[in-house]
Amino acid sequence: MAPIIAKNASSHKARRSPLARHEERVAYAFLLPWLVGLVLFTAVPVLASLAMSFTNWRLLDSPRWIGLGNYREMLWEDPTFWHSIGVTLRYTVLSLPLYILLGLLLALLLNQRLRGMYVFRTIFYIPAVLSGVAVAILWLQLFNPNFGAINYFLRSLGVANPPRWFGSPTWALPAIVIVGAWGVGGGAVIYLAGLQNISPQLYEAAAIDGASAWGKFRHITLPMLSPTLFFTLITGLIESFQMFGPAFIFGGTDGGPGRALLFYLLYLYRTGFARGEMGYASALAWVLVLIAAATVALVLAARASAARRGVPVEVPGDAA
Repeated sequence: MAPIIAKNASSHKARRSPLARHEERVAYAFLLPWLVGLVLFTAVPVLASLAMSFTNWRLLDSPRWIGLGNYREMLWEDPTFWHSIGVTLRYTVLSLPLYILLGLLLALLLNQRLRGMYVFRTIFYIPAVLSGVAVAILWLQLFNPNFGAINYFLRSLGVANPPRWFGSPTWALPAIVIVGAWGVGGGAVIYLAGLQNISPQLYEAAAIDGASAWGKFRHITLPMLSPTLFFTLITGLIESFQMFGPAFIFGGTDGGPGRALLFYLLYLYRTGFARGEMGYASALAWVLVLIAAATVALVLAARASAARRGVPVEVPGDAA
């Protein structure tokens, strides 16, 4: 069978017209700049970073090969490394379930067939396209402990001593979670697309069988929306590991009071660009890659295990 396939492929290639071969060469010519850019600006820096992670290199000095010294120092001699991981994990635990739940609830509301709903969809999606730095500065003013609108509102409700938010080691992390919740409209649009791909006939059949609204949601909406939920879970995990901009604006390179906002990526930036320890920063970057890859692999394994146990897990294309 294989020789026949190879023979058919070679004969088909031989039968191609000169125009088809010319179009193929033109396509490769148009792809060449992108391929060159991919190699020069992605592949080469990635490999260079891997090599740098095994060196002791400061910006003004020559790199010195130390093998696994950076990784050894990171794991056993650097408490700030573990602190930054703890901050990132706490943020992930606090923010990810909240953002998924709020995005899903908002999508269910925006999926209603009501007049003017397209306007509301646009309004809720606007935060997803605004500049992150500008939005962070706006929230910094809203969370101002003395004259910010949020504490003014809390005082009007009778709270005598409202939190100092980004000036407090206790409230800094919850405050940044609240800031992120403002942009759940972006995730809601993804959920909305998944909801609109669910066949209305399923809900009609369930209504004929006497299913309640909760029954429809539990047995139709959630199973059919599971691919979208899984996608947002994976992307949300990766985004939580990459938290940098708001943390840098709210807490600076030191992570604010008590280093409450010293996220892993902020610590990496401080090590590489504020202190000039490029070798150690490269090692931090590769550990971040390994942590993210391991987390995603665990989520994928849990999903596969649930499927093997008989738990209904939808995959893209099942609805079709």
